[in-house]
Amino acid sequence: MADDGSFSKYLTNDPRGLLSLYNAAHLLVQGEPILEEAISFARHHLESMSGSLKSPLAGEVKRALHIPLPRTCRRAETLHYISNYEKEEGHDPILLELAKLDFNLLQYVHLKELRAITEWWKQFSGHIGLSYIRDRVVESYTWAYVLYYEKGFELPRSMFTKMLVLITTIDDTYDSHATIEECRKLHEAIQRWDERAVSLLPDYLKKLYIELLRTFKNIEAEMPRNINYDIAYLKKAIQNNVMGYLQEAEWSHKNHKPSFEEQINLTSVTIGTPALCVCMMAGMDNMEMKQTLEWTSSVPGPVIAAAKIGRFMNDIAAFERRKCKGDVASTVECYINDHGVTGEVAIARIDTLLEVEWRTLNQARFENRAMLPALQRIIGLARSATFFFDNRNDAYTSSKHLRRTIESFFVKPI
Repeated sequence: MADDGSFSKYLTNDPRGLLSLYNAAHLLVQGEPILEEAISFARHHLESMSGSLKSPLAGEVKRALHIPLPRTCRRAETLHYISNYEKEEGHDPILLELAKLDFNLLQYVHLKELRAITEWWKQFSGHIGLSYIRDRVVESYTWAYVLYYEKGFELPRSMFTKMLVLITTIDDTYDSHATIEECRKLHEAIQRWDERAVSLLPDYLKKLYIELLRTFKNIEAEMPRNINYDIAYLKKAIQNNVMGYLQEAEWSHKNHKPSFEEQINLTSVTIGTPALCVCMMAGMDNMEMKQTLEWTSSVPGPVIAAAKIGRFMNDIAAFERRKCKGDVASTVECYINDHGVTGEVAIARIDTLLEVEWRTLNQARFENRAMLPALQRIIGLARSATFFFDNRNDAYTSSKHLRRTIESFFVKPI
């Protein structure tokens, strides 16, 4: 910075330096006006020079202005970076070859896993026989993949995929099919977590309930003995998730219109983030497993922040495409109702709240160093929301937006 406190003019002639400044400044926390100024300064000058930049820098700048690097999905960014690095003058051809080889070898492992998880889905969906549920097994595995793409994380990827499929299936049941009385009975059965509770349910839900219990038993049986993961924490997280689904169903049944605060507090649970965060801890170091599970299960601030990021981005995408759920209004609609504003004003306000949550996650890095490995995974889950809800699209619900990327991940070698 110059003597007068402004950013130095020489930076305006250094697009690579500006890009680094812009990306790094997005690790800011609340109350850092200098970094806020750095973002505005860098963005202004990067936008003004974007038309004169050459490839590959032009593509890097365009992507960063769309989503800053600290908020991108790393595995997707890997594909871009390998392509960009190949175009750079003076790149190391051996390093490039090794990067491609590493990606392609892992791609074979991931495709093999995807085939196996697809077979599991066919058996699961065929057995429960519910025509109304969404087939999102590829999307669910892709979500697990962008969180845990490294070698040696086969179990966390499988667990995460199955949990996301179960959450989606139960969500579809509460949202679009079950009566309020059936919702209450399913909630009661899941809280009991006992095969004898199947008698509470209507015939069409009995197989779903049995498969839920069986899936958990199988995960527990598949858990290596040297991994000290207590699946009871995950059961409780799923029970809490279902408790939220019942509350949504009760609101709908009573025609209750929740306030924005009521809505975000509840749907930050029902989006599934707290349960999925507990699930992700299966990939943590065994020495820290119990402490990590207890911390994550308490739904600390970082988990709530990640949940709100996912919920806000999901609801903005739903509102934009007029695909909001019919049972309970989205957070966007609740904000409109509370404040009497237009949809665009509501989205602008929610974008501001999104920024607050990103800064909360940044701050968390400094507050509990012992939980940093777990926190990095939680931040990764928040970052995955920018992948699935990019450009205000819901690529989990409508995966046509991800088709090419999924092919690049699992089918087409570099």
